[in-house]
Amino acid sequence: MKSNIRAWGATETGKRRRTNQDSFFINPPRRLMAVADGMGGAVAGELASRLFVETLAGVHEDELPTSSQSSGRLVQRIYRQANRKIRDHIRQNPHHEGMGCTAEVLSLYPGGFLVGHVGDSRSYRYRQDSLTQLSTDHSFIQEQLDQGMITREEAQNHRMRHVILRAVGTEDEVQVDLIQGLSVDGDIYLLCSDGLTDMVEDRAIKEVLQRRAPLEHKGRALMDQALSAGGLDNITLVLAEMASRG
Repeated sequence: MKSNIRAWGATETGKRRRTNQDSFFINPPRRLMAVADGMGGAVAGELASRLFVETLAGVHEDELPTSSQSSGRLVQRIYRQANRKIRDHIRQNPHHEGMGCTAEVLSLYPGGFLVGHVGDSRSYRYRQDSLTQLSTDHSFIQEQLDQGMITREEAQNHRMRHVILRAVGTEDEVQVDLIQGLSVDGDIYLLCSDGLTDMVEDRAIKEVLQRRAPLEHKGRALMDQALSAGGLDNITLVLAEMASRG
């Protein structure tokens, strides 16, 4: 698979935050994309997300995965290395204790995809008028939903809706969810921080991705919707499209 992939990404500080702790990475030739959302204070959170995406920048062309197995090994290594970088920084800078980031990584290989997921940022796939959330939030609220303790309506305004249960850099070892499947021409993958999904419902995301428009126009429309809805947090998204072979 040479690059039959189009990709676009952007990040916005939003209307309420003074700093942007999100980072993103896109490299279609290497078939790697990522979104990271920092936590632990403005400086520390921004550094954590940046350390994560810098780890992807270190992946060499000869490491490109050719199967789900090699893709999984690569993604796991990215998370382990990023986790180690953040932990090493904390040991050298104890006042940054608690820093870390949520992170989504998309690795595409011939005929398939693999997503690495930690935290409450999200990964979606749009295919043939259907939007599927690939990741499951590692959050207190998701746990309560899974156990039937609260409804989705109650979750929207719950006081603990931003409590996450898993992040990169908060423990010496990081546990990564790996989600994989087949890719077909026309698939669109969306990686995003919760600054998008807290502001824009899945139904509205689907409506934007359905449009016959360039990828950048779809991405800008999603960003504009999040800002129009209040832009309460940093907003970051990456879109990757499996382009039809002409």
